[in-house]
Amino acid sequence: MISSATLSLSSIPPAGTPAGATPSPQSNSCAPSPASSEPLSPGEPHGRRIKSSSRLSRWSRARAVRSGRKLNRTVQRPADLRTAPNSPADAAGDGESGYESESASPGGSDGEQVKEAAKSIYMVSDGTGWTVENSVNAALGQFEHCLVDRGCAVSTHLFSGIDDIERLLEVVAQAAKEGAMLVYTLADPSMAESARQACDHWGVTSLDVLGPITESIATHLGVSPSGLSRWAPGRTSSLGEEYFNRIEAIEFTIKQDDGALPENLRNADIILTGVSRTGKTPLSIYLAQKGYKVANVPIVMNVDLPRSLFEVDPEKVFALTINPVVLHTIRRARAKTMGFGEDTWNGYSDMDHVRKELDYASRIFSQNPTWPVIEVTGKAIEETAAILLRLYHDRKSKCTMPRISRRY
Repeated sequence: MISSATLSLSSIPPAGTPAGATPSPQSNSCAPSPASSEPLSPGEPHGRRIKSSSRLSRWSRARAVRSGRKLNRTVQRPADLRTAPNSPADAAGDGESGYESESASPGGSDGEQVKEAAKSIYMVSDGTGWTVENSVNAALGQFEHCLVDRGCAVSTHLFSGIDDIERLLEVVAQAAKEGAMLVYTLADPSMAESARQACDHWGVTSLDVLGPITESIATHLGVSPSGLSRWAPGRTSSLGEEYFNRIEAIEFTIKQDDGALPENLRNADIILTGVSRTGKTPLSIYLAQKGYKVANVPIVMNVDLPRSLFEVDPEKVFALTINPVVLHTIRRARAKTMGFGEDTWNGYSDMDHVRKELDYASRIFSQNPTWPVIEVTGKAIEETAAILLRLYHDRKSKCTMPRISRRY
């Protein structure tokens, strides 16, 4: 997965190595990383001013990773670009210099400022990487105000299946070269400790996501953890009952999509109902991947709902509604995608028809007060699912907390 020299614990440089230095897998010393190269004297050939930046270097490395190139691949430099002696790239043996010259304007003045480089976050896992990836994404959601306007651009890279020390150290070494942060979930305590020590020696900012919570649970239970990855070959839980139940739920949900096989509604864990384009199908698939058997029943004007919908346990049924203006926009886009003409889609995406259909659905919901009504306007599938599952489990556990409204 990573093309670089094989590393071992003995290749970690002394603790005194500067935090910003570029690690070299072949030696225990690191060349200093000056903030910028000295400008060449006017009398020397190619006396054009060259600026160096650690951020530019990280940006160059991030582009290399995103484009699929090998991490340590040598890249030919332009013929007219000369770096000063002992530059960080040369000292580290890195093929990509990370130096870029200022682009001169027609008048000979300084060129435009280089765009801020994206800061990298390396995510390392000994399994699929689902836990560390979702943890990092959840944390990045707290910086949306910064990421939207690219004021603090972030580049994330997932390294899954890292199950031996050498591969782990290769990733840490690359993180040190790129100035990246390392976030890891390693079940084996020795692997986690190796990652911590390597990051300390090479000055890499790191975070162990799995270790602290595992230690806390072990203390609470009074039992030592296994130290095996969830997907380790020796474990049977990865293909246990939970796994096959999830596969069965997905198969059931696909067969029950869009009101199919209404006689099977009694076998569903969750039943969704609502007008067309309220997100019933994607929500059903999302819940099925969590192991719930989901059926969805569309509400269409002048079409009777299946009798079985009113015969099942009403606490299984959840109603979805949406703002009419938003639904109108979604349906018009859908009609154009399907290639419908104006005369064809009017009955589907006409604003008056949309309002009438939502009113018709609302009357059905009011006749069935046990069905919670979830407003999906402006909500992601995950948000709607979180509300639905909270209500679902509250009902199963007979939670008696009072609700302010039937609409969520």
